[in-house]
Amino acid sequence: MLKHTPLNGKHHEANAKLVDFSGWEMPIHYGSQIEEHHIVRTDAGMFDVSHMLPVDIKGDGARAFLRALIANNIDKLQTTGRALYTCMLHEGGGVVDDLIVYFMSESWFRLVVNAGCADKDLAWMEAQREKLAPRLNITPRRDLAMIAIQGPDAAGKLWAAMPGTRELAETMKPFHAVVVGEMFIARTGYTGEDGFEVMVPNKAAPFFWQALLEAGVKPCGLGARDTLRLEAGMNLYGQDMDEGVTPFDSGLAWTVDMGGERDFIGKDALLRLPRNRQLVGLKLLDRGVLRAHQSVFTAQGEGEITSGSFSPTLNGSIALARVPVGVNLGDTVEVDVRGKRMKAAVVKYPFVRNGKALV
Repeated sequence: MLKHTPLNGKHHEANAKLVDFSGWEMPIHYGSQIEEHHIVRTDAGMFDVSHMLPVDIKGDGARAFLRALIANNIDKLQTTGRALYTCMLHEGGGVVDDLIVYFMSESWFRLVVNAGCADKDLAWMEAQREKLAPRLNITPRRDLAMIAIQGPDAAGKLWAAMPGTRELAETMKPFHAVVVGEMFIARTGYTGEDGFEVMVPNKAAPFFWQALLEAGVKPCGLGARDTLRLEAGMNLYGQDMDEGVTPFDSGLAWTVDMGGERDFIGKDALLRLPRNRQLVGLKLLDRGVLRAHQSVFTAQGEGEITSGSFSPTLNGSIALARVPVGVNLGDTVEVDVRGKRMKAAVVKYPFVRNGKALV
């Protein structure tokens, strides 16, 4: 039995194509994935991301607990509402999940974890809480729905849909959040565009969605979300990273703070393990489509595509690939596409940011 978000009825009303995504019935598109992609790059689109799970960590010692739990340094968060992207690792250095953590007060941090990892993450956090901070409260917030409004016109249309939010949220910088009544508004996203991820009580979600529709925000499905995040060079858990690879293997060294005396779960392993793989961007030079799990052949050895797709913005095929260290920007490699070796250029990602092609 598939789980439904509070917006499931709105998706049916819009005749969305619905699919099983991590056990949830979710919209893959509302008619045209390509059109939805371009809407986000040029105007404003919205995504139901209520399958993702907010988790509140409350109580004395919350900061100390997160110092040990996550690979990035929670002490970077000193201003109310500021957010941090990080990985949560197991003792072997593999990625349990990637997540965003918000600092609201010394006794309240909010995490947002991936849908497919939610149960596993909660079990992992509870196991660490029992060892490190038994008095803390870890509360999954399934009472909250989440809608992502993304695109260059996202801000103006959000203000139009929700009068009264502009004054409190307009000056908010990226990777910050503010509480406005029962709304939790974060200037974050997964598309490479300006935008917001807004949490509201489940009962209010359909009304908020309708207000956004009336303000001219177009509904978009998970298909466009995937091509947008790939163009933006953003990792997807289960493809570009998982428990079998470290953040260093996945282009996420910038999310790991190895400095100082702070210890965290997985740090010892990261200090010991060799760093012989890296994540790079590929742009196909031949006609075809790059896909996950295709083999990549380089002068330094074989690698593998982790995420690949047609890029609507670039009108060509792009990918993220895990390859041996020593492969450099500007190199030409070969990819096995349906049994045929095709040439691809090694390029810097992100491929697209704020609507502009970067490669």
